Amino acid sequence: MEFTTGDLKALFDAFSARMAAERDRLCALDGVIGDADHGIAMEQGMKAAADSAQAAEGTLQDVFNAAAKGFLNAVGASSGPLYATALLRAGKAAGPRASMPSGELRTLIAAIRDGIVQRGKAEPGQKTMLDAWGPAADAAANGQSANAIVTAALNGAEATRDMIATVGRAARLGERSLGHPDPGAVSAAMLVEEICNAMKTA
Repeated sequence: MEFTTGDLKALFDAFSARMAAERDRLCALDGVIGDADHGIAMEQGMKAAADSAQAAEGTLQDVFNAAAKGFLNAVGASSGPLYATALLRAGKAAGPRASMPSGELRTLIAAIRDGIVQRGKAEPGQKTMLDAWGPAADAAANGQSANAIVTAALNGAEATRDMIATVGRAARLGERSLGHPDPGAVSAAMLVEEICNAMKTA
């Protein structure tokens, strides 16, 4: 099964719809340990990314690059540069071609993780989005099923509940961040889920 530029544009639409649907939940999570705006940032970012992707012509890489630019322009907060870099890395992995085997979506999950690490300098266990993208990328790299990759991301996001934030805005809470999942990890797991849905249906 091939994953085409049309499928990629549809995936960005799915990202956008999911973030819009989950906006209030993500803001509520962020209200406990952050500025209560994570849901709004992700909704605006993915809407802009999806709009830019739809308008893009050319290869998979071209669509990813356009989406990255759209996200960055819409989101000034910390997640803006992180996801922009991640999407650029995913575009590089997808390459300048019109389609790719749908199984290769696994490599995109790893590329997104690598972009976040490169830009954010975070490490696993610091209560960030990396705690969801990391396990998902590991599962993807090991050739696990789409369902197993989603489970890894969800478990990673849930595990942030027991972590103390040491980077980002939540770090200033110290131990008061304990007991609350990281909203960035929760939204990351949602995005992983949409990618895996695309892997199954492409």
